[in-house]
Amino acid sequence: MAEHSLPKAYDFVTTEQNIYSWWETKGFFKPSNDPQKPGFDAKKKPFVISIPPANVTGELHLGHAMFVSMEDLMIRYHRMKGIPTLWVPGIDHAGIATQLQVEKALAKENLTREQIGREEFLRRTWAWKEKYGGIITSQIRRLGASCDWDRERFTMDEGLSHAVREAFVRLYERGLIYRGPRLINWSPGLKTAVSDLEVEYSEEPGKLYYFKYMFASEEMPPGDNMDYISVATTRPETILGDTAVAVHPDDPRYQRFIGRKVVVPILNRRIPVIADPYVDREFGTGALKITPGHDPNDFAIGEKHNLEVISVLDESARVNQNGGPYKGQDRFEARINLWEDMRKAGLVIKEEPYTLNVPRSQRGGEIVEPMVSTQWFVSIQPLAEAALEAVRDGRIRIVPERFTKVYYNWLENIQDWCISRQLWWGHRIPVWHCADCGKMTVSRQDPTECSHCQSSNIEQDPDVLDTWFSSGLWPFSTLGWPDSTPDLEYFYPTSTMETGYDILFFWVARMIMMGLEFTGDIPFDTIYLHGLIRDANGRKMSKSYGNVIDPLVVMNEMGTDALRFTLLVGSTPGNDLNLSLKKVEANRNFANKIWNAGRFVINAIQQSPPKAISEPEWTLADSWIWARIQSLVRDVERLFQSYQYGEAGRQIYEFFWGEFADWYVEIAKLQLAEGGDRAYYTAYTLVRVLDTCLRLLHPFTPFVTEALWGHLKEACLAHSPGLSPKNGWENALIVAGWPEPCPQESWEKEKIQDFTIIQDIVRTIRNWRSENGVTPGKRIPATLVSKNYEDILKTQSKAIATLASLDYENLNIIPSLAEKPEDSVALVIGLVEVYLPLAGLVDLEGERRRLLKELQETENQILRLEQLLSGAFAQKAPPAIVQKERDKLAAFMDTKEKITNQLKG
Repeated sequence: MAEHSLPKAYDFVTTEQNIYSWWETKGFFKPSNDPQKPGFDAKKKPFVISIPPANVTGELHLGHAMFVSMEDLMIRYHRMKGIPTLWVPGIDHAGIATQLQVEKALAKENLTREQIGREEFLRRTWAWKEKYGGIITSQIRRLGASCDWDRERFTMDEGLSHAVREAFVRLYERGLIYRGPRLINWSPGLKTAVSDLEVEYSEEPGKLYYFKYMFASEEMPPGDNMDYISVATTRPETILGDTAVAVHPDDPRYQRFIGRKVVVPILNRRIPVIADPYVDREFGTGALKITPGHDPNDFAIGEKHNLEVISVLDESARVNQNGGPYKGQDRFEARINLWEDMRKAGLVIKEEPYTLNVPRSQRGGEIVEPMVSTQWFVSIQPLAEAALEAVRDGRIRIVPERFTKVYYNWLENIQDWCISRQLWWGHRIPVWHCADCGKMTVSRQDPTECSHCQSSNIEQDPDVLDTWFSSGLWPFSTLGWPDSTPDLEYFYPTSTMETGYDILFFWVARMIMMGLEFTGDIPFDTIYLHGLIRDANGRKMSKSYGNVIDPLVVMNEMGTDALRFTLLVGSTPGNDLNLSLKKVEANRNFANKIWNAGRFVINAIQQSPPKAISEPEWTLADSWIWARIQSLVRDVERLFQSYQYGEAGRQIYEFFWGEFADWYVEIAKLQLAEGGDRAYYTAYTLVRVLDTCLRLLHPFTPFVTEALWGHLKEACLAHSPGLSPKNGWENALIVAGWPEPCPQESWEKEKIQDFTIIQDIVRTIRNWRSENGVTPGKRIPATLVSKNYEDILKTQSKAIATLASLDYENLNIIPSLAEKPEDSVALVIGLVEVYLPLAGLVDLEGERRRLLKELQETENQILRLEQLLSGAFAQKAPPAIVQKERDKLAAFMDTKEKITNQLKG
């Protein structure tokens, strides 16, 4: 029979590519219960995730790696549990980002979008999308994403465009969409409104400018020598749009000035002094200039006091006609010139250095300007109330729970949503303006005439919708809505929305609002929020810091499994993760450890008999490892159910490396050497444990586990079919059954306790050898004394000798000892005493010091427990807990007696 050979080293480069292609070709990514296929059973409840659509312009970064790894883990886990599982992939059209890319390409030709016109610009943008849009998708595949790629969607494909228009028209017909002037974030470089998410704030050095707001001559208080109010600002150019000066109503410095008029510098407009509790008396001078046209807080104060709203900047952030002599100047140029003119007029008081929180466009990088602009808005309050109720009544759960309060706070204070963007790439607003009657036609289909006067002189609104509008429809539009498709009926509502906590409001809340509004149902029942990825020192990753980690480079150097395992095991719900390449390197070593353990097991299969002759006689090590793997299965299932995936992965890692590889595999080598049935049943145990480990690890490290599981399956079927799992081998690990937890059996605890004694003995001897510089290869005699564990120690003597590097021929195991052997060290491990000869091995005086230190530590524990048991604890704690502490005290007393006797000897 030909042997099944496994390469010595795990080659992740070719393995990952080949396995992913095989998975996809075999259709393993598709739901097992598919409404598009024969045999569909509508009663089977599916598990569904809609992928957060990556930008079509994007290149893989660690944020993608995090959410793809986490969602793939969830999908693979549910698929292995036999649940019909669907992961819907897709890409977002990314309005601003994509338009910027095309405009950059035009600039190389010395062209602008205005020069080539809207139609030609869109033609070029679609061509750009077709050429470059698949890059991010191929990179997501590199991560092992087991999406149903036949259901991949794009936010501007025909079906989703139909959904977007339907949603807009329905909201308009309900009176929830309106057009009007409001203060928004304006990007002068992009010449469009931008969402809060597209604005990044950075601390930058600036100035605080102090100046005089002079009273109008007739407004001078009688007998008052104050002819001005001192005001401070960080943006002098906005003085041109001031319509009031506000003071706190309880500020005694300014109370007498409330209601009087002051004069806007240079422009000489008269504006009132008003009282408002918003004013911070401690900031600046305690008097606040109010510019409703260029500050969101000032806009709110302006609405409250019916102040005039004056916009002094145009769409390029140049001063407009309201800026008097500064018309046509850039905003920062006007700042310099206005301030200099105020200095000449004697209005400048001083300037101070001041750290500013500057809003910059995420895409263009220029400073964003708060500006009043006529835009389209959604009256969001009715939708927000429904979204609040869905979480409050438990229909939707947020993990971790602490973000629920943040969600409530945002929705309870929500502002109307600006949904229009002054771009060309995106979903164009389905509104047509009539040049004859001036009214608007809102339509699901492109109209040929005005719905009010039947004029054909109509033109579509030039704006497009905010990208988040189409993204808000994602969970149901990707399944066919507004049409009643089989996919929508079966897979909606979806199950879990997994994403970063930083877009809980911008995207997740809007999906909930849209889902409830348009389908009458929640879009998902669970929101799982992961944290941000930071560098090893906890700093935000930034090009300026030089600490950005490129996941593609990491995968090329250390493999996808290593990166995935690092991200998944290092994460906890809602908390940021500090990532270092050393962690990834360590997990690459773990992938190699898995591979090498697999090579050992496959070799064991081929060396053992193809079948057993007699019924099994399990060794202590066999029973222990099986009890431990069952305990692990129970713990992992519990942790998965509570979303503690990182801790589950850590426990699997610790078991595989620290128990299976370091202990059982080493003992298995001894058992295999015995041959016959002992070798067969050892191989049987090795196969079962490795098979279970590979299944548990598969959602974390899909490639190495699938590759190794395939080799394990092939080796078993070729050499010894009886070693196969109880229910046989499935077609692939990706669709293999998930290990189901079983109740703990009575024998498990006993076997674990017995084997723990062996481990403690071996560890104690190893530690002693290390501390005293005894070379690992030197076999030394030993005497083990224990009345309670004599039988166990004798049956495990060969394992103890091998693992602790003892001389097996001179290993004595006895129930008692009249006196301590001469010139030997005594090690106490619970109810076991170990005597090792000192001659030629250690410093006798050093050994005495070690025993004295151990005695002191033991006496400290005795004192602690005696105090604990003599106090209120003994009366208030449960009896079982109290007894546990009493047992500890008895054990420490026994240890003290043995150490004392050793010192006397």
